[in-house]
Amino acid sequence: MENRVLLLASVASMIDLFNKDNLLLLEELGVKIDVAANFQNGSITSQERVNAYKKELTAKGIKVFNLPCPRSIMHMRNIVRSYKIVKKLTEKYHYRIVHCHSPIGGVIARLACRSTRKQGTKVVYTAHGFHFFKGASLFSWLVFYPIEKFCSRMTDLLITINKEDYKRAKDWNTCRVECVNGIGVHTEDFRNEKVDRKAYRNEFGIRDDDFVFMSTGQVSVRKNHEVIIRAIAEIKNPKVKYLIVGFGELEEKHKALAKRLGVEDRVIFADYRDDVKRILHVVDGYAFPSLQEGLPVALMEAMAVGLPIVCSKIRGNVDLIENGKGGYLYDCHDVRGFAEGMEKIVASKSSEMGKINIKTMKIFDYSTVNNRMRSIYKDLLNQKNNVQF
Repeated sequence: MENRVLLLASVASMIDLFNKDNLLLLEELGVKIDVAANFQNGSITSQERVNAYKKELTAKGIKVFNLPCPRSIMHMRNIVRSYKIVKKLTEKYHYRIVHCHSPIGGVIARLACRSTRKQGTKVVYTAHGFHFFKGASLFSWLVFYPIEKFCSRMTDLLITINKEDYKRAKDWNTCRVECVNGIGVHTEDFRNEKVDRKAYRNEFGIRDDDFVFMSTGQVSVRKNHEVIIRAIAEIKNPKVKYLIVGFGELEEKHKALAKRLGVEDRVIFADYRDDVKRILHVVDGYAFPSLQEGLPVALMEAMAVGLPIVCSKIRGNVDLIENGKGGYLYDCHDVRGFAEGMEKIVASKSSEMGKINIKTMKIFDYSTVNNRMRSIYKDLLNQKNNVQF
C-alpha cells in the first residue's frame, strides 16, 4: 500500500482554513496527499479564494478532487453522488489514511471506506463540534446523534476538539477517541502583527476615542450577530461600536435591524476580509455570541492578540473563557447581559483580561497541536508495514 493520504471535507474552505498545518505535517512525513471537497459551492470564503487555493494545492503536486457535497442533509442526491466518487477514489488509491472533516463529509468518507478499511486504510474523523450538544434542538439529537454514533463504528480514530464532545464520544466505546486542542493557532504571528492602527480605523470610519468590539464569521443565524446589534442599541455611550467582519445571508436583515434600532452609524459591516489578523489589532474588544461551536478559531485568534471577550456560554467557548477572567459569558440570547459585559469592559482601565487570554492560548498554540497531530499521524502510518520515520 502506497504512502498516500486523503484529506476530505464537505467544502474547500474547511481544508483551507482548518487543515493547513495538517497538510504541512503530512508533507513533512513524506506521504503523497490528495484533497477532496466541494470547490464550487458552499465555502465560507469567497469563490476567488477557493479558486486560488485550488491552484496553490495543484502547484504543490496535490491532487484535487471536486465533490458535489452539500452542506445540508436534505440534498441526498449530491450526498449519494459524493459517496460514489469517494468510494471509487478509495478503491483506486488504497489510501493509508483517510482524514475526514465536517459532519456530511465525515459520514460520506466513513461509509465509502468500509471495504478498504479491511485492507488497512485507517479512517480518521475530526469532529469540529457535534451537531448534538447541551441545549441543541430535539431534531439534532434525533437525527445527528444516531448517525454519528453509527459511523463511529467505522472509524479508527475520532478526534474531538472540546471536552463535552470528548466525553460523549468516549462513552460510546466504539472506537479510539482523542481530544486535540483545535487546529492550533499561530499565536505569536497574531500577537506580533504590525499594523497602522490609525489608517485602519480611518478606513472603517472609527475615531481614535471610539471603543470597538469586533466579530468575525459568516453573517448567519448560527453566528448570532443580532444579539450584539441589539446590545449596542442598549448601550447609551455612542462611542461604543461594533465591527462585523464576514458576509452571509443575513447581512441585509442585520443592516435593516441596525437602522431600525437607530445604531446604523455604530454597526460597521466590513464584508469578507483576508486581513483579519491585522484588524484584530485595530479594535478594543471581541464579541462572540455564537449559538453553536466546536472550539472556535476566531475566538482563539482574538484571545491570542490579547483582546477582552464577551461570548456565549456554550460548548467550546467555555473551554477557552472562564467567566470574569478572560471575559464574560452569557446566554446566547441575553441582550442585556451582553450589553452589561461590554459596558464593564469599556469602563475597565485594566488590560488584565487580555493578558489572561494570551496566557491561556499557550496550550492552544500550533506548536503544541502540531506535535500532537504529528504523533497521531506517525502512529497511524506505522501501524501498517511498520514504516519508520
